[in-house]
Amino acid sequence: LIIIIPHTVPYSIYHIPNTNYHTTNKHTDKQTATMRKTTQFLLLSSLPASFAFLPQCKTCPRSISLPASRSITTFEPDDFALSTGEWPYTEADMGRLDPTEDSNFYDTPRFVTHIDDRAIESLTEYYREEFTQLYNAKQSKLDILDLCSSWISHYPEDMQDKIGLTAGIGMNEEELLANKQLYMHYVQDLNKNPLLSQFENDSFDIVTNVVSVDYLIKPRELFQEIHRVLRPGGVALMSFSNRCFPSKAVAMWLQADDIGRLTIVGSYYHYAAEWSSIEALDIKGAPVDTPKRPSMQEIMKDYTKAFAWASTAGAVAKMNSGDPMFVVKGTKSK
Repeated sequence: LIIIIPHTVPYSIYHIPNTNYHTTNKHTDKQTATMRKTTQFLLLSSLPASFAFLPQCKTCPRSISLPASRSITTFEPDDFALSTGEWPYTEADMGRLDPTEDSNFYDTPRFVTHIDDRAIESLTEYYREEFTQLYNAKQSKLDILDLCSSWISHYPEDMQDKIGLTAGIGMNEEELLANKQLYMHYVQDLNKNPLLSQFENDSFDIVTNVVSVDYLIKPRELFQEIHRVLRPGGVALMSFSNRCFPSKAVAMWLQADDIGRLTIVGSYYHYAAEWSSIEALDIKGAPVDTPKRPSMQEIMKDYTKAFAWASTAGAVAKMNSGDPMFVVKGTKSK
């Protein structure tokens, strides 16, 4: 079998990080193997569906249950250097270019989106299918906690009848007040206080975090709390793209590519608590087909067809080359 890698796919997707990826000295061959396994699935997920599950790939995901997502890999406990409860990362790994108070940085409200429209649509569609699956299993309304929340949570607007309590924790009061999808909210700097003490054990079916996991400097404590407040069978959905405020992202995030970042988030889950599964997903919507170019005869008859085709083809190219979108999903044991 010969697989030709399309030249339009970014090289970084196929690049396997070397063993100096982490700044910590606790990096081992197991973590390198995990990144290599993740690389394999990123490559496969970018190919046509017929190549998605090669019979000789023993570690391929057994199924893809959600059409809005493509499974990249599942993380197993022995993929990581240390056991759950231990911690491999150093203060340098969690260091930031701007170590000043986050409250100062987020003091001014930002009513903007931090990913492009296509990525937002992909995230909302992914939420729709995750929420529907959980709702069908539970047969009652879902309670959701949105961490690092802002003025929009990207939940499907047409699923309000399936959603119960929605709580948000964020940094800016004005942004949180503007979020019509939140029933209640709290202003809390999770980098100073990662405890979710306002919530009892087993309070939520879903915990979400959108493009903010890269800013966490106490991820172990926060992921322990996420596990605590989730109900049995509940899921945590950590989504991210390749954009960030570099001055506030942790050092090892800035040094990593997409493969490394998936591994970092997967490791946060693993070291914080025991999960029934930890899975990395590519949730970016499928590429849109470029319309067929009009023939020269058609253009000669009506030159406006050339302009229309060029405009549409340009829009499609821009859409297909937009922000990537990933989720690392942790499921709590039932």
